[in-house]
Amino acid sequence: MRKFIRRVTSIFTDENFSHNVENFEVLVSKVLSILMVVVIIVAIVDLGIFLIKELFTTPYGEINRTLFKVFGLFLNILIAMEILENITGYLKKHVLQVELVIVTSLIAVARKIIILDLEKVRGMDIIGLGIAVLALSTSYLIIRASNSRQ
Repeated sequence: MRKFIRRVTSIFTDENFSHNVENFEVLVSKVLSILMVVVIIVAIVDLGIFLIKELFTTPYGEINRTLFKVFGLFLNILIAMEILENITGYLKKHVLQVELVIVTSLIAVARKIIILDLEKVRGMDIIGLGIAVLALSTSYLIIRASNSRQ
């Protein structure tokens, strides 16, 4: 019984505890990577099915309306791939790469702007997206400049 108590208490020593937490983080990152690969595969299949349906069922001259949906689906896959790159980058370096997170956010905001229906959106929403793009771009420039100095 004493050995068991010593083992349990040794798990909670500072060194062992931080090592166990790090192992848990790696396990979670691996599971997230696998799930993100599944999401990307499903999104690619969905994009393929959508493209085939739209190409063969849309009347001539109407493809422009669905073009923005196609761009949105492409950018969804690109965003998922960026998120996967963030996760695998964490697995390799055990550091969250802020530059990648900002680029992923920029792509997500750009996707929102591309698929935006201007007839259904208020002016404040457009201003908010513009401010988000400006803030993310400024953050990206600052991070990029600090990384290039190092």
